[in-house]
Amino acid sequence: MQGRDEDWTTYQAIRAAWLSFVGGRTQGEIAEQMGISTAKVHRLIAHAQKAGHVKFQIEGRPLECLELESYLCKAFQLQRCTVAPDLGAADQETAVRAVSSAAGQVLSSLLSSEDVRRVGVGMGRTLKAAFEAMPRQSRDDLEIVSICGSLTRSLSANPYDVVQLLQGRTGGEGYYLPVPYFAANEEEKRVFLAQKSVQEVMRRARQADVFIIGIGSVEAEGHLIERGMISPDEQGDLARSGAVSDLMGRFLTTDGKLAPAHLGDCAVGLHFDEVRGARVIALVGGESKATAVLAALRTGVITDLIADETLARALKAQAGTQLARSA
Repeated sequence: MQGRDEDWTTYQAIRAAWLSFVGGRTQGEIAEQMGISTAKVHRLIAHAQKAGHVKFQIEGRPLECLELESYLCKAFQLQRCTVAPDLGAADQETAVRAVSSAAGQVLSSLLSSEDVRRVGVGMGRTLKAAFEAMPRQSRDDLEIVSICGSLTRSLSANPYDVVQLLQGRTGGEGYYLPVPYFAANEEEKRVFLAQKSVQEVMRRARQADVFIIGIGSVEAEGHLIERGMISPDEQGDLARSGAVSDLMGRFLTTDGKLAPAHLGDCAVGLHFDEVRGARVIALVGGESKATAVLAALRTGVITDLIADETLARALKAQAGTQLARSA
């Protein structure tokens, strides 16, 4: 009985949202049409927004964002760059929300193209938020393929794996790498890669038309540390190696070179050199990621960047400072 009541509330909330945001009706007019109080209309619309039934799309971006996009494209030879406006709160959650909103529009357009039949995806909370922000599409011909291990070392599901999410958004077919992001050692990695099922998914991944990835930092607040995917000893080894960035499970120094960190040899998934020359879209948010993103951009692998304004400004400042020092 409770389930039916919840369903009825959802149905009413969706109708009220349509009348409000599409029909342009006032809450009083909606109340009269639906035969309920204006207070209930207010609650229903709030329910529709909180449940994710209402999504906003704003066309265009402020001039400052367009200027940053132009600068970053020229500085790092990017094909495309999208900078989401600063939302006024200097925290990671707000940055991810800004990036996911902008990315949702870009990715929706991309994945509606018949030229894209197979997409290789990484993982992370920014990708997850971006795919959640996408409107649903009907692409039963689309293949969504993991380019990295989709499990933690304890073999539990990674909460930021996005294959199933994108599969649900598009109706496509998902292919997972049923192995950890990092093997315990190189021998274990060889065992994983020897499995025919893993080899088949890796083969599909290499043939993707486009790759959508995140960029990780190796700071204490980074995804790898927060999720317990690496140990404190491994974090210390990364610090000693000069690593500042995680790009597809491989670690980079500030100049975009591979850091001499053993952990990178244990990553189970595509190496970034295997996608060099393809279209590679990186989604990343937050000023704290600037050093990590700068290192990743210097590999020359990334073709498209979707970032928030605070991060874009930090990238410009860091790149400009380093160019001045080298002059």
